[in-house]
Amino acid sequence: MSAHDYVIVGAGSAGCVLAGRLSEDPEVSVLLLEAGPPDTKPELHVPLGWLGLDNSETDWAYVSAPEGSLGGRRLTLHRGRTLGGSSSVNAMIYIRGLPADYDDWRVPGWGWADLRPYFLKAEDNARGASAEHAAGGPLHVADLVEPNLMAAAFIDAAVEAGERRNEDFNGGDQRGAGWFQVTQRDGARWSAADAYLHPVAGRPNLTVVTDSRVTGIEFDGDRASGVTTTRFGVAESHSAAREVIVSGGAYGSPHLLQLAGIGPADHLASRGIEVRVDLPEVGANLSDHPTVALSWTSPEPVSLLNAFTPEAARAYAESRSGPLTSNGPEAGAFLRLGPGDGPAEAQIHALPLPLLDEGSTDPPGHGIALATCVLQPRARGEVRLAGANPLTLPIVRCDYWRDPEDLRVMREGLRRTLEIAGRPSLRRFCAEPLVLPAATDDATLDAFIARHTFSFFHASGTCALGAVVDPSLRVHGVDGLRVVDASVLPRVPRGNTNAVVIAVAERAADLIRG
Repeated sequence: MSAHDYVIVGAGSAGCVLAGRLSEDPEVSVLLLEAGPPDTKPELHVPLGWLGLDNSETDWAYVSAPEGSLGGRRLTLHRGRTLGGSSSVNAMIYIRGLPADYDDWRVPGWGWADLRPYFLKAEDNARGASAEHAAGGPLHVADLVEPNLMAAAFIDAAVEAGERRNEDFNGGDQRGAGWFQVTQRDGARWSAADAYLHPVAGRPNLTVVTDSRVTGIEFDGDRASGVTTTRFGVAESHSAAREVIVSGGAYGSPHLLQLAGIGPADHLASRGIEVRVDLPEVGANLSDHPTVALSWTSPEPVSLLNAFTPEAARAYAESRSGPLTSNGPEAGAFLRLGPGDGPAEAQIHALPLPLLDEGSTDPPGHGIALATCVLQPRARGEVRLAGANPLTLPIVRCDYWRDPEDLRVMREGLRRTLEIAGRPSLRRFCAEPLVLPAATDDATLDAFIARHTFSFFHASGTCALGAVVDPSLRVHGVDGLRVVDASVLPRVPRGNTNAVVIAVAERAADLIRG
């Protein structure tokens, strides 16, 4: 058995932040446990390398239950399984969301005024410090090294369609079309492990163990006292003198809590789990960004297919330049679809590469994909135990389109996306339909949506503030146990979630120390 003050379960975005920040105090010892391997694969550091990491050893590859609103399809839900977690395999987009996203949670200490300083504390923006941004933090944020011509054409086409040109999605107004900033440094991915973990790897009070799957939480009475793990087939245990901190993500964290008997009593009993705390909302409230991608082929040989050539590999190796520096969805737009001057309801990600079968089928040639997602979905899914075996992945039900308002937003978002694709600047890159609806009436769009919906991998909400954890992120009903990751967000924010999770973890570190 090993003994530490803090045991952190999961070295994803939140876990890396916590390990780096808590170990700043030389008087405490910190153990960080990661189920996956070290982040040594080259594809984890070459920005566009994430396209080849799905279903690999660095991917949890959760699979949903058959989804009724999707015609019984099962969705593959990719999550990072290595140091850095999903920040090591994502598309690197840096988005904070809107102030209202946090104020609407109505949780003391978690409004925009509370979180904004932590976004800034984390940030090192290559544009420099300003009223909206900071420099000098551990998380490098940069503009793309070599933007793609197709992505630039998308921005121009969106402006031609009436959208404003937005130079900063994290500025005063999120709406409009523009380039995404990315978590990169000098043309390479900059994950949470790069930002918070690797620079402090030599600290004697920080221990990082990879390939270590946590199988349970141990208790001393009502207090979490440690965890059990399996590593290369060997069972181990690790005690926590102060706290166990669960950072397994929106699927992994509720799974571990339920295995420990913390969750909906009836469900736990049905799986043969002794109930420790009846918390019905553990695993409930799953919130995500359902997405549908439209794709076209183009005779213009300028897409990201050019990244898979010897010339591109040489350019990257020699000068960190060329198409391999792309994050994939380089540009985008936040769309207000309804009347009035309210916030955006849908987001478009413009990827200079056609998408077939959610990217699992090679594209037939050059082209572009425009992926549209619903930013504030009303429908909620759930995460439940498949059984008492801790090595069996949980059952995930996304339950997209259960709320008709979500479906309305997606229909309008797709119609708007098609309108942008038809504008002069983009029309030449959208030459031949590849994945498009046959018509734009409601019935045709609904059938198309059911066939082509996928997750944009922003799962949140399954250990939500208030319902499962208190404002200090402590799990209700037990001592010495917190959850810190996307699962504590009561509702998914408007936009990509990695920057949000890092800010949440920065604040959590202060709460834990404080």
